[in-house]
Amino acid sequence: MMGAQNLQLQPSTNALAPSTKNFEGLITPFLQPTKFNRLRLTSAISRIRSTRRQSLCAVISQKVDDVRVSLRRHDEKLNGKRLAVFVSGGGSNFKALHAATLNGLILGDVVVLVTNKEDCGGATYAKENDIPVVLFPRTKESSPSELVTTLRKFNVDFILLAGFLKLIPVELVQQFPKRILNIHPSLLPAFGGKGYFGMKVHKAVIASGARYSGPTIHFVDEEYDTGRILAQRVVPVCAFDTPENLAARVLQEEHQLYVEVVAALCEDRIIWRDDGVPLIQSKEDPQHYS
Repeated sequence: MMGAQNLQLQPSTNALAPSTKNFEGLITPFLQPTKFNRLRLTSAISRIRSTRRQSLCAVISQKVDDVRVSLRRHDEKLNGKRLAVFVSGGGSNFKALHAATLNGLILGDVVVLVTNKEDCGGATYAKENDIPVVLFPRTKESSPSELVTTLRKFNVDFILLAGFLKLIPVELVQQFPKRILNIHPSLLPAFGGKGYFGMKVHKAVIASGARYSGPTIHFVDEEYDTGRILAQRVVPVCAFDTPENLAARVLQEEHQLYVEVVAALCEDRIIWRDDGVPLIQSKEDPQHYS
């Protein structure tokens, strides 16, 4: 056996193990900032700062633009028209118009709702949205002058009929000349007049064999559906249409057309031809009329 003295450990003198001095020599170039590295580092920091500055400026610029747009819309809203809407039923056109005033498509506000049925869907919607509701006629003895007075109190600029099934009093027409619009679910003068409303119109259109129908927006005079036509939108009548199917397609066009027309009305883009026909001036091209 070997003696214990032969097992004593000696400090390693392995040539492969670098000395501390040599190890420091290996890492020194990576840890010590040279002039070249300092320049690259300074340049990188400058680029980062410049990028951050540009990004910050872009964000601030966007915020300023957003504020400007918001202020412009606010100013437009302050100068917008005051609208009264008349309904007798669910008021889907009324809801579409109101939504358009809220999102800025129409530069105006619905300031009052007039109805002859205070429990109808349109009246319920108005109350839920804090729009004053006026019942007319309130009694059989109600005078049109009372309604005119009420509308004057609300400083109404335009009256929009949206499924109102009562004949508008002559006094109201006279007090608001060329300022009352109605929407009808057929291409007037066809299928219009007393008794033509709602599903009755669509049944009559299909029974006639007409190939086209669609909504008409016209100014209101003293009779049913005889005022000057302002806008129409054509809807095809399909071979096996039901009144319900046709009504749904026409109603979809009604919502869009009424918003477009009221937007033009509130922007004073309704022009009257010498022969008394109203035209809509294009917003994009003022030389174009429809």
